[in-house]
Amino acid sequence: MGFLEELKQQRWDDHRYYHHNRVNQFLHLVSASCFLASYVLVFIDPVAAVLIGWLLAMVTRQIGHFFFEPKTYDEVNHASHEFKECIKVGYNLKRKMVLLGIWVAAPVIMFFNPNFFGLFSTPAGTREFIHNMSLLWLMIGFGAVLFRGVHLFFIMGFQSGCVWMSKILTDPFHDIKIYYKSPYYIAKGEMYDDMSDWYDQTLASASRAIDSASETVSETIDSVSEAVGGVTEPSKTAAR
Repeated sequence: MGFLEELKQQRWDDHRYYHHNRVNQFLHLVSASCFLASYVLVFIDPVAAVLIGWLLAMVTRQIGHFFFEPKTYDEVNHASHEFKECIKVGYNLKRKMVLLGIWVAAPVIMFFNPNFFGLFSTPAGTREFIHNMSLLWLMIGFGAVLFRGVHLFFIMGFQSGCVWMSKILTDPFHDIKIYYKSPYYIAKGEMYDDMSDWYDQTLASASRAIDSASETVSETIDSVSEAVGGVTEPSKTAAR
């Protein structure tokens, strides 16, 4: 697959395996909006951007995964939860627990070691402490993306790692695009997405690809037939 094709595939797998619940989709919509605010604020007020990104965007996103998304057998995709956890390209639930544990532990360690082992200057008050903590959380966030991306370089290939990192950075835009209707479905009482729309699109794309391949094969056969016929005719003439 090319870069864009693999990006589309990773997004599709992430959606169909981990976003069945409409509440989870709605929380991802809220999270995506918060992340976009962070993207803007990072150039204006980095501290506020990090606090919004971790405390609002990240928390709401993971609440959807841990508390609303079913962990039972996936009848839609015919896959067990264990299978999905094994093939998850990015951070599956177990890896997320480790990452969130590091995130929670960081300010606790900083409370008892204000300069965080010499990484920062000792804060003079609460404002400086929050500033240092936000910088630490920013490093944890970038470090988590970079660490998993480089890890994927070795286990899946350079392109797959780059695709996943691109996916993570552009997820807020994509989440808004595909989950903006989630409040509407919740209001209707449709609490789970059966993925029918997505599978219909996938089947339609596959059908078009097959039709296109069939036309190409037919054209190739016709071309070969004409070429063979052109070679055969002069041979018959020479024989006569």
